[in-house]
Amino acid sequence: MIIILSGLDEICERIRQHFDRQDTAREKAYNLSRQVVRNASTTIKSIHRQEIDQARQLLDETARLTSEMLAALGETPALRYGGFVGDAEKEYAEAAITLAVITREALPTPEELGIDYAPWLNGLGEAGGEFRRHVLDLIRRDELDRAEQFLSVMDETYHTIIGFDYPNAISQGLRRRGDALRGMVERTRGDLTNALRQARLEQRLAEFDEKLK
Repeated sequence: MIIILSGLDEICERIRQHFDRQDTAREKAYNLSRQVVRNASTTIKSIHRQEIDQARQLLDETARLTSEMLAALGETPALRYGGFVGDAEKEYAEAAITLAVITREALPTPEELGIDYAPWLNGLGEAGGEFRRHVLDLIRRDELDRAEQFLSVMDETYHTIIGFDYPNAISQGLRRRGDALRGMVERTRGDLTNALRQARLEQRLAEFDEKLK
């Protein structure tokens, strides 16, 4: 038995050292992923508050944190596709896409953000929810023409998402996000339709009141 297991200790020591390095890398990447998620969330809040300069600064910081997170896993590619990594990439993509669309800039590509395709698409799907929030803000500000434009953006986003009909192992839950976005599009369409009807009614009442005067 001793002869058969010759060299076992040396083999296990190499494996243990390898696992230790992986564990250290994972812990560092995980902590950075949490910072990415927090920064991305704060970026989106700043966008909706129309604090665009602050949002840009936060997004730059999010980009740096994302890069550090991925670099931490450079020697452990097996962990590159862990759940928390994809989630952080998705949140970063959502913030970057939301900022670009609301400020009418070109969409950042996955390559420009340095992230994988599936998280980028899922970030696009999540951004659809932020577009709904923006439409509601526009309705409250009586900017109905722009609200209609962003409803069209939501609709196009939805049709783009559902065009990727792949298993979850590849798309990382994209189909589920497409289903959720469909509901948001319909609710937003209803909200905007009611706002447009109310605006037309108020305009007619104002015109009638003017005739009476």
